[in-house]
Amino acid sequence: MNFLSVVWDPSLGIDLGFFVIRWYSLMFVVAFVLGLRLMKKIYIEDKIDPQKLDALFMYTFVSMLIGMRLGEVFFYSWDYYQNHLLEIILPFRKSEGETALFGLLDGWKFTGFTGFASHGAAIAIIIGMYFYSKKHLKKSMLYILDRLVIMVALAGFFIRFGNFFNSEIYGKPTGSSFGVIFKGAGETVARHPTQLYEAFCYLILFFILWRVYWKTNKKLKEGYLFGIFMIALWSIRLVIEFLKEPQVDGREDWVFNSLNTGQVLSIPLILIGIWLMLRKQKQTA
Repeated sequence: MNFLSVVWDPSLGIDLGFFVIRWYSLMFVVAFVLGLRLMKKIYIEDKIDPQKLDALFMYTFVSMLIGMRLGEVFFYSWDYYQNHLLEIILPFRKSEGETALFGLLDGWKFTGFTGFASHGAAIAIIIGMYFYSKKHLKKSMLYILDRLVIMVALAGFFIRFGNFFNSEIYGKPTGSSFGVIFKGAGETVARHPTQLYEAFCYLILFFILWRVYWKTNKKLKEGYLFGIFMIALWSIRLVIEFLKEPQVDGREDWVFNSLNTGQVLSIPLILIGIWLMLRKQKQTA
């Protein structure tokens, strides 16, 4: 094996003997816990009652899960789910001859929710923040989005690291000895570790947004930080998608020969970010 390539075959998680803490789940939890702690600092700076973070957590978590799921269904897999509507909300899949859940539900196999889409999560979180800001903050939706996206960028860093541990969402073959061999996924050639490319891009974005919030007066201009986030995040996704290997059938080329579904969906989000940064800014108190 060439010394330039890395063989990646980690364990599924931390085995406690009676329970395995999976790396992806651990990264997800770390992202939320750290995000809440940093968000508390922002709330204190903005003189907002930190107790309102409990509601923020619930609105963000629930809207994210719903959005990720529905995004997968309607953006990527509607051809299948239009004939299997129950599987949209149930963690089971119709499979003849299968028996699930201790002999119950014959003909159904427990699969968990197997598809999620970040574009759907983005739309759902924006909707969720509209209701959260209206009910709990009495401020505009852009006010909370300007602050929340700082934590979302940090969460993206941890979540992509979880994908790396799981040997998923990896890239195309590098065509050279440089890269990562994802042995756990059955790969034998060096591929682009696109999870790490994204992870470190999101970490840089987090530090940029964090600095803009604390060291400049841009936080007083509604939508400015959110605009930076939208432009940077979806531009990162659009570029790195060129290096990614399609992980699920149907996520290859879509409308344009050189762009896949995720890239096409990123374009309007980038344009929204540009509009937010260029529009006449509204000063917040």
